[in-house]
Amino acid sequence: MALVTTAEVCDANPQLIVSGELRALQPIFQIYGRRQVFSGPVVTLKIFEDNVLVREFLEERGNGRVLVVDGGGSLRCAILGGNPVVQAQNNGWVGIVVNGCVRDVDEINGCDIGVRALASHPMKANKKGIGEKHVPVTIAGTRICDGEWLYADTDGILISKMELSV
Repeated sequence: MALVTTAEVCDANPQLIVSGELRALQPIFQIYGRRQVFSGPVVTLKIFEDNVLVREFLEERGNGRVLVVDGGGSLRCAILGGNPVVQAQNNGWVGIVVNGCVRDVDEINGCDIGVRALASHPMKANKKGIGEKHVPVTIAGTRICDGEWLYADTDGILISKMELSV
């Protein structure tokens, strides 16, 4: 989707929007990382103020996937930092969307990966390993399921039940 914007995808697919197969996340995310445009199949994770499972996922091969993390919208600590983002970049993840905070912003902004988060926060997360993998999550007013497709650019983030072409 590097040459097709999210706005063009919306304009070309009004029937998918009406049916709910194509959804836009509410515009609440800040843009981090060098890759402002990214897309790929979604892997979901639901946690709260704990980043052990985030790190575990990003240690795996990304194979062009996007990790979507529902961090409960917490603004009390960062659930993603520079080291895991560098690892994600090196392991082939194209993007990470966090319903929560990040830290080490300068390091993240130096990485060739797309990151979206609510804000930055200097405090680190807990390390208990509590959370749920591959479960439906609802963030920014949108339900997102494992295996759906995410498309992100500077206009916003779209979720589709299938891979789209324009």
